[in-house]
Amino acid sequence: MRKLSMLSAAVLCAVISFTQTRAAELNPAAISIKTLDQMPWGGPPAGSTIKGSTQSVTLVGDPTKPGLYIQIIKWSPNNTSRPHFHPNDRFITVLSGTWWVNTGAKYNLDTMVPVKAGSFVTHFAKEVHYDGAKDEPAVIQIVGMGPATVVPAEEK
Repeated sequence: MRKLSMLSAAVLCAVISFTQTRAAELNPAAISIKTLDQMPWGGPPAGSTIKGSTQSVTLVGDPTKPGLYIQIIKWSPNNTSRPHFHPNDRFITVLSGTWWVNTGAKYNLDTMVPVKAGSFVTHFAKEVHYDGAKDEPAVIQIVGMGPATVVPAEEK
């Protein structure tokens, strides 16, 4: 009988412990959470030199207007931009895959440098660069100040 009481007490403690560690209901006025698959994806960012099926979503702000913006870009495989620059610094975090970058006005896929997931990159204002994905998709997050114009700078 004593063993049965101890077992019952252990089960009761486990049930109470489990129910107390359940996730709380979040106040939607305080926190908003969206996963990548719930975001409204569109085509390449406006004014970009990106071709193909690359997608973007703006999380905060409007990159076409003055002020802070945050975007996520999904680079499809074998898809890169052409040499260009931006008027303001941009801060990029590679979220998944390998993102490839290069500098200079002469476009050359063979000399692009791989940047792995978890890396942080700064594109400095008015400096020519190009970037994209090679054999696998890459997802990056860009934080910058708008307007995020793209000025083509390719040397033919």
